[in-house]
Amino acid sequence: MRSSRLLLQRSHALYRRSVNTWSAVGAAFNVQHQRFEHLQKNVGLFGVPELSGPAGFQMAQHQALREAEFLVHKACTHPPGAVTVETFDQLSDSLCRVADLADFIKVAHPDAAFREAAERTCVEIGTVVEILNTNVDLCQSLKNLLGNEAVLATLDSDTRRVAELFMFDFEISGIHLDYSKRSKAVALNVKLLDLYHVFLSGSQLPNAIDKQVLPEHIRHCFSIDGNRVQIGGLHADSPNELVREAAYKIFLYPNTSLLLCLDELLACRHELATLVGYESFAHRALKGTMAKTPETVMKFLKLLTEKLSDRTSKDFKMMKEMKKKTHTTNPEVMPWDHAYLSSAIRTEMFNIDPSIYSPYFSLGACMEGLNCLFTQLLGVYFQAEQPKMGELWSEDVRKLAVVHETEGVLGYIYCDFFRRPDKPHQDCHFTIRGGRLRDDGVYQLPVVVLMLSLPPPSGRTPSLLTPSMVENLFHEMGHAMHSMLGRTHYQHVTGTRCSTDFAEVPSILMEYFASDYRVLRQFARHYQTGEPLPENLVSRLCESKRVCSAADTQLQIFYAALDQVYHGKPQYRSTTDILREMQEKFYGLPYVNDTAWQLRFSHLVGYGAKYYSYLMSRAVASMVWRQCFLQDPFSRVMGERYRREMLAHGGSKEPVLMVQGMLQKTPTIEDFVDALVLDLNANVKSSV
Repeated sequence: MRSSRLLLQRSHALYRRSVNTWSAVGAAFNVQHQRFEHLQKNVGLFGVPELSGPAGFQMAQHQALREAEFLVHKACTHPPGAVTVETFDQLSDSLCRVADLADFIKVAHPDAAFREAAERTCVEIGTVVEILNTNVDLCQSLKNLLGNEAVLATLDSDTRRVAELFMFDFEISGIHLDYSKRSKAVALNVKLLDLYHVFLSGSQLPNAIDKQVLPEHIRHCFSIDGNRVQIGGLHADSPNELVREAAYKIFLYPNTSLLLCLDELLACRHELATLVGYESFAHRALKGTMAKTPETVMKFLKLLTEKLSDRTSKDFKMMKEMKKKTHTTNPEVMPWDHAYLSSAIRTEMFNIDPSIYSPYFSLGACMEGLNCLFTQLLGVYFQAEQPKMGELWSEDVRKLAVVHETEGVLGYIYCDFFRRPDKPHQDCHFTIRGGRLRDDGVYQLPVVVLMLSLPPPSGRTPSLLTPSMVENLFHEMGHAMHSMLGRTHYQHVTGTRCSTDFAEVPSILMEYFASDYRVLRQFARHYQTGEPLPENLVSRLCESKRVCSAADTQLQIFYAALDQVYHGKPQYRSTTDILREMQEKFYGLPYVNDTAWQLRFSHLVGYGAKYYSYLMSRAVASMVWRQCFLQDPFSRVMGERYRREMLAHGGSKEPVLMVQGMLQKTPTIEDFVDALVLDLNANVKSSV
């Protein structure tokens, strides 16, 4: 323990040293990538020996399936008890350790051979999971447990909840139905997989139009292919109103086949939900969430709309005034104007230039800042690790061990932060291996990847981040710490494997820390001069974020309401008619004829009936920040409560109970709404 405290004292001292002197963590991110000795043994991706080459996925898959076969037999033949749940969790872990790793590699590895091998593994294991979800004998072993009151009484609450979650997975696959209906459920699930692929692919495709249709002076703003103009986005930030309008109308022009695909997708989801005993797909999707029912979600969205009404009207009025200054031919604010005009208002009021901030936010400084924050708040720190040959998919990836001052290593974070050719431009968190207590009493340490799209260091210039990049870094690190600090018995509920409307709470909470000057002043210093970031720059940045924030929130409410109605009881009208009605009720800007925005709403696949989750998670994060960290963002007492009540449980505890434990009260929908409104009306990021 003493040596770890000395390490902590040393890391604190680094903040008072020369700006050009970095700790091991800061240096790992502010210098160019490390080189490997090619004579070293290739240990395989993430240290998995089989994955030293693409062919290794087939070996890892074969090994996982062989282990799964043994565990299925064990679960089906062993008397009911805690061992039943442990065996199910081992089964899940054996498949997830390969499938989750492959799911990441198929999108991130620079080598196409690795990506393709990983994709095949995902398909193969996905097929096996579908088969297991309809294995009657396997399900019966769980039923025998849950139906035996005497045995249930001997289980702890976590084990009982995990057993119920596994049973829920069976039920939504139709396992409890007779053979005919079960076959129907399987067929619907298979069909949905195809529909998801078609819809997601179609939602990303550009729309093409004859270039003669567009005025000649704006054609250069788009991609031209012979006599056709390809429009692959909304061009929402363009200062040219005609460009924004053309992009909006052409990119969102209805595609008949994709409209039919969406109709079929929603119909299949509803049929599947009713087949397995739910009123609608939304009712099925919301089971086990904080919201619990679609009725609660709609109450939340409607009440929030009412509370924001005056602010939203003022925001749109400001946009209208700004539009007049642009010498427009159409004085009305249209949907293609929202993003541009709100940005123009922010620029006029605050003139936030990201390049002024970036020199204060070198990536190394930001990582040291996170290190210092987590040390004070949670008693954990980062330790830069030297990866072995073959462990990484790209040489610019950094590896961190997360170490607790008394508990030792908690897990590992692979930081894939820098841009490179063919790398997806998305900021996200991937679970590679979930934490769980193994049979031998040793805890299986979690492993995650954080993927960002940051500029790489070059020469003597470190990677310099804009304020939005800093916020994204803190956000994704919130997910990572959720994974690291969870200490669940079962990997099925480890870390971020929890209710969707709770999973974003830790990440959004970190955004509040990223905007607090007391936190920023600990690390935000000019990379050349050592000058600290001026407090007034942080204040202006926070104030600028509130400009038009009610209208921005209202747009998210509209998306969430549309998602709910699409996944509620059948409307027997077109998805476009529903869109028109929801836009009138929940947005405030008019629907544009011959457009179908819903065909670009790719979140309908991954977040079906759960798009509201971001708003609800933000409400909870706001309440936690105000009540627990606003007074002192470094409070160890509150940090320990945060870990104990929220982070430690993953999905093993009802989300509302975790929130209740943290806030020491049971929040209502009205409390959630008031928290969001308060965020828009007041600058909660205080400074000293």
